[in-house]
Amino acid sequence: MPGGTLFREGDERPLTIASAEAVADGPGWRIRFREVTSREVADTLRGAYLEAVIRPDAHLARGTYYWHEVIGSTVKGVDGAELGTVRDIYRVGETEVYVVDGGPYGSFDVPAVRAFIRIFAPRRGEIVIDAESLDLRPPRSHEPDPDRPKAPRRKSRAKPADESTPESGP
Repeated sequence: MPGGTLFREGDERPLTIASAEAVADGPGWRIRFREVTSREVADTLRGAYLEAVIRPDAHLARGTYYWHEVIGSTVKGVDGAELGTVRDIYRVGETEVYVVDGGPYGSFDVPAVRAFIRIFAPRRGEIVIDAESLDLRPPRSHEPDPDRPKAPRRKSRAKPADESTPESGP
């Protein structure tokens, strides 16, 4: 919204929004800032993360959360087994994806869609997923399986001496 301010990640100098419009043929926004007066300065913002000051009194729609509220939430399976903790979030198209690690399945991604998420209550620190629908498997162990038979060792064969090579003599 024009007049609002954003901050480049790690920078305390505000960027005041002069105009903003959704990109017609893709995700994202085209934003013009009052403080950015040339293309060269605008290019320095390409790919940069922009931050906004979040007020605690800002009302979000029901079921909507800020990413910082989701990160750190415990993820459990529908059977109650703890599967890990949300460590990061990224976006693919219109879908958010939660990076979960610290559990028995190692690190895995959970798309934020109802097919996988059964309970989503990050303010309570609770996310319940259908782990079976994600087809999760524990990471491979580097320790040998004691029930697996050992492969037979191959015997090395010495190469026979080439008899066609003449021996050098005195």
